[in-house]
Amino acid sequence: MTSIPRLLALGLLLTAPFARGGELRVAAAASLAESITEIGKLYQESHPGTTVTPVFAGSNVLARQIESGAPVDVFISADEKTMDGLVKADHIAKEAVVPLLSNALVVVIPTDSTKTIQSGADLAKLDRLSIADPAAVPAGVYAKTWLTKLNLWEQVQPKTVGAENVRGALAAVEAGNADAAIVYRTDAAISQKVKIAFTVPSNETPAIIYPAAVCKESHDAAEAKQFIAFLQSEKASEVFKKRGFGVLAPAAK
Repeated sequence: MTSIPRLLALGLLLTAPFARGGELRVAAAASLAESITEIGKLYQESHPGTTVTPVFAGSNVLARQIESGAPVDVFISADEKTMDGLVKADHIAKEAVVPLLSNALVVVIPTDSTKTIQSGADLAKLDRLSIADPAAVPAGVYAKTWLTKLNLWEQVQPKTVGAENVRGALAAVEAGNADAAIVYRTDAAISQKVKIAFTVPSNETPAIIYPAAVCKESHDAAEAKQFIAFLQSEKASEVFKKRGFGVLAPAAK
């Protein structure tokens, strides 16, 4: 199974002690686990008095935790809808939201699989397809939107194996519990047990945007803003690009 640094279990943020002085708590979509862990360490090198504590889960889970009072300084979502919900709930200021990254959907299969997938229609031929929760998790919502646009959702839905987040969908293929999974391009890149069988054309899905923002309940908004600026720096951009993300925000000077 894919190793996810500090993958967040439901309730962990809420039951964790509130952030201490010098600690910056960053809640980020599961697909950002490796990138934010690496960037957090880089930030600490240039800000020795600060400890970056990242936690990862589906964006929807993190949003619920923030709404319930979890001690979060910075939130990075895998979609704009989840971020917009926190803006409407007055946990994040609209002007604080920064469109940070872009991504793409791919279909992955086991590295030893001989299956050929040339379009969304081929997914209906599979026995088991793993996707993140299509009712709530951004990766799953994107996948359902894509298949619905192609009039394939009703055919594919009975074959789907639900997962708590996109990394769970990836893990199902790695473990042999699904023939294929719809995940982000960046998730496929971290696994040696899967290969990309099909890349979903960008014109067939909504734009996959990762926004970042400082939470209004942050215990240190100034430090949180510095971290957001660091996410836009050339050093952080190099990490994101290395992991396969598209960088949207202009590099901070």
